[in-house]
Amino acid sequence: MAKYRDALPQLSDRLFLSDGGLETTLVFHDGMDLPCFAAFSLLQDAAGVAHLRRYFQRYLTLARERGVGFVLESVTWRASPDWGARLDYTPAALVAANRDAIGLLRELRDAFETPATPIVISGCIGPRGDAYVPGEAMTPGEAEAYHRHQITALAEGGADLITAHTLTTADEAIGITRAAGAAGIPAVISFTVETDGRLPDGDTLGGAISRVDEETGMGPAYYMVNCAHPTHFGHVLEGGAEWTHRIRGVRANASCRSHAELDECETLDAGDPLELGARYRELRALLPALTVLGGCCGTDHRHIEAVYAACA
Repeated sequence: MAKYRDALPQLSDRLFLSDGGLETTLVFHDGMDLPCFAAFSLLQDAAGVAHLRRYFQRYLTLARERGVGFVLESVTWRASPDWGARLDYTPAALVAANRDAIGLLRELRDAFETPATPIVISGCIGPRGDAYVPGEAMTPGEAEAYHRHQITALAEGGADLITAHTLTTADEAIGITRAAGAAGIPAVISFTVETDGRLPDGDTLGGAISRVDEETGMGPAYYMVNCAHPTHFGHVLEGGAEWTHRIRGVRANASCRSHAELDECETLDAGDPLELGARYRELRALLPALTVLGGCCGTDHRHIEAVYAACA
């Protein structure tokens, strides 16, 4: 069922795009109610599925027209046990939602993929706690046990890889990497950082990446940074340390505000798409392996078009 699990095409030098800020687009642009920022709840009915299909089609059309690859992320960032329980999902219903999310992406790949535009399906998972604060610390073993069920469901649904977004600690990343290895699916680890370039728990980006690699035997296929503006972490990439070569993807915020400031915002800060594109071009000069370019909070198709134009 999985097409690229044994040979991820984004590990080459080819450019791959991804979508923008799914949840902020649904809430602020489309006026949808998303309790707990859980987009997977839209999979419950035909109208919600149709809305998600239209959301992805705009990005997939852009990738196909530009002749670049695309990493298609499932809408399952919140579809893990604790968050599912808050939304009254039973364990069985949560497994079904994760599988259904991958099924939707497989349909979209069948409709949009071309030889010039390979489409890789990523099962998206999020942190157990809040995306902006470390919360109650887990050991790697606890994180592995917690995330195992969702990762297994995404793998059985046919995902090519799993991507853990907005992680705040190395311990959780280690557990996720081990759980993915046990499920036989590649893992991508994406950390978020504060305005000083450090993880919310105070660890350095380089320190977190190096520790995960050391304790998992270079387990992740690659690393990403997401849910932060390029100005928050560009300075920590300077100097070309070995760990920077492990970062292959960026999904940045449109806004240069801090996580705390964004949490207080009642309106969307969409920033400047052209300025964001220029920042991505600067990141490509600092990250020799950077090939996967997408967006996070506040970004939409305009930002991804600008990023492509600046980096192609």
